[in-house]
Amino acid sequence: MSVQPKELFGPEFIRDPYPTYAWLREHDPVHRFLLPQGMPAWLVSRHDDVRAWLADPRLAKDLERFLPPDALPGHHVRDVLTKNMLASDPPRHTRLRRLASKAFTARRVQSLRPHITRLADELLDEMGDEGTTDLIDTLGLLPITVIYELLGVPQRDWEAFRAWSVLGSDEQSTGSEDFETSTKSLKEYTQALIADKRVTPGEDLLSDLIVARDEGDALSDDELVAMVFLLLLGGQETSISLIGATVYHLLGHPEQLALLRAEPERLPSAIEEVLRFDGPAMNASMRFAVEDIEIGGVPIPAGGIVFLGLGSAGHDSAHVPDGDSFDIRRSASKHLAFGHGVHTCIGSALARLEGEIAIGRLLARYGELSLAVHPDDLKWRPGMHFRGPAELPVSYRVEPR
Repeated sequence: MSVQPKELFGPEFIRDPYPTYAWLREHDPVHRFLLPQGMPAWLVSRHDDVRAWLADPRLAKDLERFLPPDALPGHHVRDVLTKNMLASDPPRHTRLRRLASKAFTARRVQSLRPHITRLADELLDEMGDEGTTDLIDTLGLLPITVIYELLGVPQRDWEAFRAWSVLGSDEQSTGSEDFETSTKSLKEYTQALIADKRVTPGEDLLSDLIVARDEGDALSDDELVAMVFLLLLGGQETSISLIGATVYHLLGHPEQLALLRAEPERLPSAIEEVLRFDGPAMNASMRFAVEDIEIGGVPIPAGGIVFLGLGSAGHDSAHVPDGDSFDIRRSASKHLAFGHGVHTCIGSALARLEGEIAIGRLLARYGELSLAVHPDDLKWRPGMHFRGPAELPVSYRVEPR
């Protein structure tokens, strides 16, 4: 198999990147390719290399420092993409993460379980006893509702808020005119929401962040807006993809689905297996070499762009025996789906909980569940970062088992 740069962005790769990853791990584990903008970059595909470099400070995340000024046209785009903790390094990253992390402690996340369960049941009630639906549009509303509530976005504004934020769900949209316009609207709305909550704070994360800023922790208005953008993107897109991928792979492996129905206590391990096998982040967000380095014997110059292949790492047979097989009986908790090191996903506990509740309630209610289209006809998320079905038409029916 010959790997050309275009294959990293082509429809066959987007539909199923894992054969390409397998070839790269064996033949070209630190693969040089060209980004659509023409810049050279390196894709790291072996588990041990990926894990080590996720935590190595010689790869930096500071977009403002390393990204060329013309790479993100429009100052609104630059503001939301460069002033958040995902695009920052310590000590700035440490400060931003500390402020946001109190909303995502294990105790606080678990306290949301009854409410998230009620929300899931309400969405399933709307689906009725039988029919056909796109689960991305229906059950996918669960994580959207949860993150909007956490941020304190009034329900009357959810539809507009969703339209503004969804454009950023793949990196191919970030240079578009629509994204610049949408980002400007999102920024202006969030600034007005911040002003309202400064006068009348609520019991929500945005109010907490405003108080922390006003009490002397140096969060600028731009950082507050960028934090909202990041939490929106991570809080909805990651969990939606996890829910969609879990249903897709269970339906594609009927023996695994039957096992889970017979032994529902396996649900947490099933979620972990999906995260390893086909998690919502195909690659970690771009990093930059702060000095000349070598990865796997391949020299990368200072300033070089590096992508760490989370999805590829999960299939690496040197770390996971028979990594290309899907098995919910596997102990897969040491995967890298949510990263590793200081940039480990802050919302991973919430994503796991939402996935567990959504899948558990769906399977408990519907004894019949099947994919409503041929798997080859499904559309998948474009781009190099997010991974998951863009749509998931399923047929369902309540039936005693």
